[in-house]
Amino acid sequence: MRIAVLSDVHGNLTAFDAVLADIDARGIATILNLGDVAGKGPRGSAAIARTRDRCAVTIRGNWDDFLPVSADHEDPAIRWWHDELSGDDRAWLAALPLSHHLALAGRRIRLVHASATSVYTRVHFHHTEDEFAEMFATTELTGAGPEPTVVLYGDVHDAYVETDHGRTLVNVGSVGNPLDETTASYVILEALGDTFSIQIVRVPYDIEAELAVADALGMPTLEEWSIELRTAIYRGRHTALGLTTPR
Repeated sequence: MRIAVLSDVHGNLTAFDAVLADIDARGIATILNLGDVAGKGPRGSAAIARTRDRCAVTIRGNWDDFLPVSADHEDPAIRWWHDELSGDDRAWLAALPLSHHLALAGRRIRLVHASATSVYTRVHFHHTEDEFAEMFATTELTGAGPEPTVVLYGDVHDAYVETDHGRTLVNVGSVGNPLDETTASYVILEALGDTFSIQIVRVPYDIEAELAVADALGMPTLEEWSIELRTAIYRGRHTALGLTTPR
């Protein structure tokens, strides 16, 4: 059995379609989505439609949580991404579950967007031992059940695998807004009898084509988005590094 797990599409349909094509080429039928389908990129509504069609399970991310209720947000960019969605899109996002559980090759696997505490609690690649342990804790967000041996999450757009004392923490990276390298990222879980494997897959896509769509649609924060997609450097660091987009 092979399962594809992806996250953080962020309305980047060009990257999403490239990842889906790669998954299809590998003959993988089951796709799980860890959230943040819309926001930041230009085509959140189209990404939601693609997600609803292709993903067996989608869990709620932080953008999925606040966008549906952001009609009067003080930030005009947030209002733009809210308004780009239909009423049905917003209702679907608001109803998404916060976690999902499955078993594979003897592993108890938990899926969350950001952490076991909240969709707004961030756990970076450089985390503490306590932050690692908390990803495996039973909380109101995760619901009751046996403690997982594998946790997959998204949110920080930085793919990695870490195993400690029999517990494995996996960040699947980002499809639409990767911040570790400029190619889209997703993960394949594979079980062959009792054998279990985790593979991080990187998929190139046409960044300039996606940026042209964002420009044509008049998407806000286009400069920050352009630099992030071209450099994989988070927008909060752009000013300090002197990064700008030529005009």
